Amino acid sequence: MIRVVVFLILVGIVALGAAWLADRPGDVAITWPWLGWRIETSLMMAAVAVAALAAIASLVLLLMRALVGSPARVAAGLRERRRRRGQRAISRGLVAIGSGDARAALRFAGEAARIAPSEPLALLLAAQTAQLSGDRAAAEAAFRTMTAHGETRLLGLRGLYVEALRREDAATARQYAEDAARLAPALPWAGQAVLDFRCADADWDGALDIVERHRQTGVIDKPTYRRRRAVLLTARALAAEERERDRAITIAVEATKLAPDLVPAAALAGRLLADGGEPRKAGKIVEAAWRANPHPDLAEIYAHLRLADTARERLARIEALARQPAGHTEGALAVARAALDAREFERARRALAPLLDEPTQRVAMLMAELEELEHGDEGRAREWMARAVRAGRDPAWTADGFVSDRWMPVSPVTGRLDAFQWKVPLAELADDTPLIEDRAPALETAAHTIARDEETPGATTPSSTPAPRLGIRPPVRPAGPLAEPVIPLLHVPDDPGPDQEFDAEPETEPQPGWRRFTSMFR
Repeated sequence: MIRVVVFLILVGIVALGAAWLADRPGDVAITWPWLGWRIETSLMMAAVAVAALAAIASLVLLLMRALVGSPARVAAGLRERRRRRGQRAISRGLVAIGSGDARAALRFAGEAARIAPSEPLALLLAAQTAQLSGDRAAAEAAFRTMTAHGETRLLGLRGLYVEALRREDAATARQYAEDAARLAPALPWAGQAVLDFRCADADWDGALDIVERHRQTGVIDKPTYRRRRAVLLTARALAAEERERDRAITIAVEATKLAPDLVPAAALAGRLLADGGEPRKAGKIVEAAWRANPHPDLAEIYAHLRLADTARERLARIEALARQPAGHTEGALAVARAALDAREFERARRALAPLLDEPTQRVAMLMAELEELEHGDEGRAREWMARAVRAGRDPAWTADGFVSDRWMPVSPVTGRLDAFQWKVPLAELADDTPLIEDRAPALETAAHTIARDEETPGATTPSSTPAPRLGIRPPVRPAGPLAEPVIPLLHVPDDPGPDQEFDAEPETEPQPGWRRFTSMFR
């Protein structure tokens, strides 16, 4: 509306000017002595002639400009057409990769490389097509070309990192991850990869530096930072326990402050403080961890805070601990263990009574020991040991399907930091094969354990030893690489499968060194 009003105002001004000139006629004379010309006309006609000449001059200039700039415009049009064709080829190629059509992907990748060889997405398409076709050398060459361009340098480093992992070249993979982390400190995958490598090398100081860098760059939030730092400090304290005991105590206490519910840190700090003559401080740390996560290691340390205490004093202390929180299974088991040590059989029986409807292996073994110590009834003891063989599992330290009798800071399967959880192993519950295939050896082993403990003063009692790992199998390596694809959103199958066949038998021990966390990429 405003534009219409402005246009009408301008038209009115021009009309008024024309009327003003018409009401005031005049003459215009142009004399050109060289040619002997003399032109005389009215003022109005002179104004019209000037306007016409200006319009003709403008048209001529526009025409000349169009003629001069036409080659550039034609070239730009051809480039635009070529760019659209390249983008169309790249789009179709990526769709073919996402659908797993290697032949179509190869065709479109060749077309994109011919039309737009320097386009970043064309390089990515070439790399992904090579991975889909199983040509790792071509994929690595494409990723290496990406590293020469600023726009695709990080993507190329990630692709080279994945390919290095797949050929089990840990040193090269680590170098690529370090380069990516140096170029982009806030890049999550690079920071995590460097952290995994340093944890695999037990370089806890270097891992702590990486976690601190992650906090500063905002890669992880504050709760995650506190948890990871506590886990790494615990690992550092465990490594320093034998050589630098005082330093280990300081580090372990710092870990408990960052994560009071971290059982390994509380157990280590409590044990070291108790051995160092600080039972009160050790007790507070263990109590705080117990309230969050009741655990048999905490109960064992809490019972022996003072070495001079009698068995009855240890029982009273454990009963007080078991009331916070009350009714927990670990509290009942801890009370039963302490009561058996104090020969308070009735208290032990009362503590175990709520757990007898569905007894676990530890409950059944404690009942077997109770029957033998209280009544000398070997028949009842053997019956409970038989039930222990068939009973449900107790919680254990589990990470990625691997069950361990002790906590570790990283998973031996994937190298994941803080992977171990105290829970009932569930990896083999769906297996149709029996958990216990030969009952007699298991019964004989359990009975021998009790007899050995009774004959050896100070021996570890059955309840304080880890539950027998019956039916628990170490994880089997996957039949193909599990490396993340370069384009996660497309779910690109960027590797046709493994290079070699794996043995049918699962590994019985975790692989040493960096292989412990790269085995998942094989």
